[in-house]
Amino acid sequence: MINTIKFDERGLVPAIIQDYQSGQVLMMAYMNAESLEKTMSTGKTWFYSRSRQSLWNKGETSGHIQTVKEILYDCDEDTLLIKVEQLGAACHTGHYSCFYRNAAGEEIAPQVFDPTKIYSTQANSGILYELYDLIVDRKMKMPEGSYTTYLFDKGLDKILKKVGEESAEVIIASKNLDKSEVVYESSDLLYHLLVLLVEQGVALEDIFTELKSRR
Repeated sequence: MINTIKFDERGLVPAIIQDYQSGQVLMMAYMNAESLEKTMSTGKTWFYSRSRQSLWNKGETSGHIQTVKEILYDCDEDTLLIKVEQLGAACHTGHYSCFYRNAAGEEIAPQVFDPTKIYSTQANSGILYELYDLIVDRKMKMPEGSYTTYLFDKGLDKILKKVGEESAEVIIASKNLDKSEVVYESSDLLYHLLVLLVEQGVALEDIFTELKSRR
C-alpha cells in the first residue's frame, strides 16, 4: 500500500483517525512513508510533525495511545483513513476528539482529562508548535480574511516591518514597567517572528537545536 499512496511534494499524506467502534473522527495529522510503515509494523499510530520535522508516536507523552484496527485509503489514493482503538483521549486539550467545537466556537463535548496533570510543564511550549503548524497551513492554503494570509501576500518586507514594530512595542512596554503589556506585546512579537521563520523555511527545531548547542 505504501507504494500506492500518492504523497505530496513534501512526501506527506493527510491521515484521518477514526474511532473504530463509534465512527467518531478523532483527529487529523500527517504521515510520511516512514511513519506509515512504522504504523503498519507496530500497530500503533505514528505521524510526521511538520514543525519539528520528525516522527512522533501518538501517546508517547500522555500514554493515550492508538491501536490500529484498519487502514484504508481513498479513491484518489492521497488520503488515509485509520480506524483505531483510542486509549484515553486523542486531543492534547483533554477532549476525546480534536473536533470538540461547533461552528460558533462552542465546546460541544467535555474534557476527558486535565492536560495539566498529564503533560509536563514543558508541554506548554507545545503552543509554539501548534501556532507554527497553523501558520504553515495558512501559507499553504492562503484563506481569504486571514491576517497571516495578508502577511504572506504582502511578502518579506511587510513581515520584517511587523517584526521591527513589535520589537519596538516590547521595548516601550518594558520601559513603562508594565508586565501585562510586556506579555501582550511579546506574544505579538513571537507570532510575527514565527511567521518570519515559516517564510524563511526555518523550523522550530532548528532554533531549539541552536539554543541547545549554546549551553
